[in-house]
Amino acid sequence: MGLEDGLTDYGDKGFARFLRTAFASSMGYTEELLERPVVGITWTASDFNNCHRLVPSLVEAVKRGLLTSGALPMVFPTASLGEAFLSPTSMYFRNLAAMETEELVRGQPMDAVVLIGGCDKTLPAQLMAALSVDKPAIMLPVGPMSTGSFEGEALGACTDCRRYWAKFRAGDVDTERLTSVRRNLAATAGTCPVMGTASTMAALIETMGLSLPGAATVPAVHADRLRIAERTGAVAARLAVDGSPTPRQLVTEQALDNAVRVLLALGGSTNAVVHLAAIAGRAGLRLDMQRFNELSDATPVLVDLKPTGSHYMSDLHAAGGIPQVLRQLDGRCDLSAPTVWGGTLRDGVEAAGQWHDSAVIAAPEAPVDPHGGLVALFGSLAPDGALLKRSAATPELFEKTARAVVFTSLQDMADRIDDPDLDVAEDDALVLQNAGPIAAGMPEAGYLPIPRKLAQRGVTDMLRISDARMSGTAYGTIVLHVAPEAAVGGPLGLVRTGDRIRMSVAERRLDLLVSPEQLAERARGAASRPTADFPSGLSGYGRLYQSHVTQAPDGCDFDLWTAERR
Repeated sequence: MGLEDGLTDYGDKGFARFLRTAFASSMGYTEELLERPVVGITWTASDFNNCHRLVPSLVEAVKRGLLTSGALPMVFPTASLGEAFLSPTSMYFRNLAAMETEELVRGQPMDAVVLIGGCDKTLPAQLMAALSVDKPAIMLPVGPMSTGSFEGEALGACTDCRRYWAKFRAGDVDTERLTSVRRNLAATAGTCPVMGTASTMAALIETMGLSLPGAATVPAVHADRLRIAERTGAVAARLAVDGSPTPRQLVTEQALDNAVRVLLALGGSTNAVVHLAAIAGRAGLRLDMQRFNELSDATPVLVDLKPTGSHYMSDLHAAGGIPQVLRQLDGRCDLSAPTVWGGTLRDGVEAAGQWHDSAVIAAPEAPVDPHGGLVALFGSLAPDGALLKRSAATPELFEKTARAVVFTSLQDMADRIDDPDLDVAEDDALVLQNAGPIAAGMPEAGYLPIPRKLAQRGVTDMLRISDARMSGTAYGTIVLHVAPEAAVGGPLGLVRTGDRIRMSVAERRLDLLVSPEQLAERARGAASRPTADFPSGLSGYGRLYQSHVTQAPDGCDFDLWTAERR
């Protein structure tokens, strides 16, 4: 197919072919190159995305692999979603990035595509796009950054960002020291060096066989990252000729179960659950949260990484990476699953050898935690489910009935959280409403700060509940993704300060202890209450988003795509 794939329609295919090759010739390609199969390479570098700073060098390495394997590389730009640089949140733009990538892969002549991504919603957006197009694709994460150092301590964004910010709020760190910390938190290019969302998604993509072994953990600045990029190009050249496997052939129920198992064993990001739901939807599948809980009960946490443990991504790589996690999970994961590079998961595990560092990757018989890192909760407060990262939470709060202290919006929380007159105690539950996908784009606001007056007394954790998300780098007893969200009439929007809320991790329950009659009365009076933090005068994309975005259990994808697949 090559450059003849999807010829522009002028009503004359011969002319379309002639015109295309004429314009391609203007770039200096020889006739021999113009006859080769074409592999597209996404360019996601941007001054608004520090994590992707080394994408140009990865592109050049992929090109080497393609050219030496008989393919013609064609680089094209796509959206670069830098978490800290986007408003209202990068999650709001994930579907836009997926749309753009999908249409460019579909609309331009390429027999296969290499998708380079990292922070933070880029990788899931690219996989969503790849599943919709279902053209041969291989993914290449940019890799995690290396740690910095402050006063003899290793630092990594953004778990240590949050830790030092909490100290600053409590008055334990002054502005001068905080500035020194800031300069050392993000020391190199690459994604956060902890098990945040980018690293979690890279690990799950490797687990589903969509990238090469080691692709998730090799540090961004390591020469092996370039070698993996070159090998990725070689695999893509073969895909361009063979035409398979395609993403939908790899993202199966079997692969989805494997991904959930590894997510649980990693104590990975809560964001991964939303992304896996969207990815499953694009593949015509559904992420069943009851099944998720069954897997969580039977899958121990094996990896001791921040934000829930002690180590960093560079330590996980040195300890053996995802192949060794899969080895320790053998019997739980199906290692016969196929991969984009031609072998099975078991082939990758066997090629990695036996050695691993048990201080970083524990054995199942001596796990970091006997149960999976995440658990879904259901009940009268979350009829369609909510999520708790129990590996990052305080066990003493797992079974708790607490008085609610309610914030009705992000702005309300910002205005009142540090008010010295706020009626709040350590045993209360902080509740944030109207931060879900429709109300606010579902920002990473679920990590509600401890009220300043409590932080200054030494309080470091409280039960916190919202329809928002939380960064994969965060920690605490935080219930997220409460569905349906408050803005669409979910019970969360009916909670009032003083209500009692009961959470039971053992029972997988989250209940609002208010009578149905009283809730019905509140619902009748709540219709006129303001809900959204979204600005007025939304853009065309904003209107599309609010009209078609689904709730967290369906991955916050647009219903236009999920309905088509199912």
